[in-house]
Amino acid sequence: MNQQNPPGIFIYAALPCEAKPLVEHFNLKKETPVQPFAVYLGRDICLTVTGLGKSAMAAGVAYTHALFAAVEHPVLVNIGIAGHKDHALGSLFLIDKITDIDSLKSYYPPLVFTPPCPTAAIQTVSRPQIDYDPHHLCDMEASAFYEIAVRFSSGELIHCLKVISDNALSPAENIQPKQVSQLIAAHVATIEALLAELRRLAELITAPEPAQFERLIQRYHFTASEQGQLKNRLSRWELLTGAQIPELDETPLHKGKDVLCWLDRQINKLEFSL
Repeated sequence: MNQQNPPGIFIYAALPCEAKPLVEHFNLKKETPVQPFAVYLGRDICLTVTGLGKSAMAAGVAYTHALFAAVEHPVLVNIGIAGHKDHALGSLFLIDKITDIDSLKSYYPPLVFTPPCPTAAIQTVSRPQIDYDPHHLCDMEASAFYEIAVRFSSGELIHCLKVISDNALSPAENIQPKQVSQLIAAHVATIEALLAELRRLAELITAPEPAQFERLIQRYHFTASEQGQLKNRLSRWELLTGAQIPELDETPLHKGKDVLCWLDRQINKLEFSL
């Protein structure tokens, strides 16, 4: 596997039929030595077919990023199918809320750009559902994908795109692999536009050291690990605010950890207002 020019974009699909139109569109080639998962590589893109379900998705994300551990601020996108009670087959949604039905944990992918398609909330389940929720999409991987992905990148660069494959009029047992490939193939232009926007955001985050970084590490004591956390938070702040400089209230700040906590609170306020 070529580690000299590692990819910056990582796509995760549960099923081969979900991956097929993306492999063809982006001209990806299968890495034959890779055994646990089917991994496809192309210019700046790595696509992994993980298998169905939360455990398989979590393992696939972790495995792929073990292969490319040196990539800084990668873009991670889960692309696949989902069900909904009423939405028409083939409708495309960018996910803005993910709820794991088993753990009841919820995740909110930050949308710091104009979505290229409608947004929706999704519930992730452990087994196919007979009854459709009228307010949420339903899939079997999104929560596991997001929970593992945030260990490897910034939340702004981690997203799920879902195409409606089944609804109350055409339930899940009617799904055919060829149909799934066709539904996803119809949206490759939108997918490509989203990846381009996320790549642009990643380049902003990996830009030179953010403003105030040097001043803060000179004023407060940060461990080596905390310096990395500081750079990440300052980069996220600049991304969310359009490169504004945070006005720190330094009165209660005595050490690096205090600065990190203060930045976390300010960033959470920004993300809440999106």
